[in-house]
Amino acid sequence: MSSAIRPGPFYRRNLPHIVPSATTLFITAATSRRWRLPPSARTLALRHALYEHLDRIFMHVVVVMPDHMHLVLDLKDASLALVMKGIKGVSSRRVNQLLRRSGTVWQDESFDHVLRSHERSRQTLDYVCHNPVRAGLVGSPDAYPWLWRAWIEGRSMTQTGVSVPHWSS
Repeated sequence: MSSAIRPGPFYRRNLPHIVPSATTLFITAATSRRWRLPPSARTLALRHALYEHLDRIFMHVVVVMPDHMHLVLDLKDASLALVMKGIKGVSSRRVNQLLRRSGTVWQDESFDHVLRSHERSRQTLDYVCHNPVRAGLVGSPDAYPWLWRAWIEGRSMTQTGVSVPHWSS
């Protein structure tokens, strides 16, 4: 028998996420069982991802794909757990209401990575922006309606609300 440690009944996969304040994070959240979000659900997920922008977080970029979303954000006045609970928890409830369904929308765990200064480049942001292009959904990032970039769409945003004219319901 191997002496390697194997996950058993006491294995714990929900590890704490220790994130220093004023940190830029790259986060990926996948749908449960890779369920494909319909367009209306992607719109809701995008809106909830942006809800705390300029308040508790600064969102650099977010893209909601059919079965996952990528976010690059700075935590300002909130914990990562609180931010992700707001994004995934509230969007999950609203998606289920919209589609008249029940069940889990997002996987419990999200992948998060603290970006070091050399990783906080346009290359990281471009990686997120080009996700729908690489997936073959559109020919250019500008054609994907569930992409939001602080340097483009964010210019029309105020602290009191979201004003992004190309969103579809």
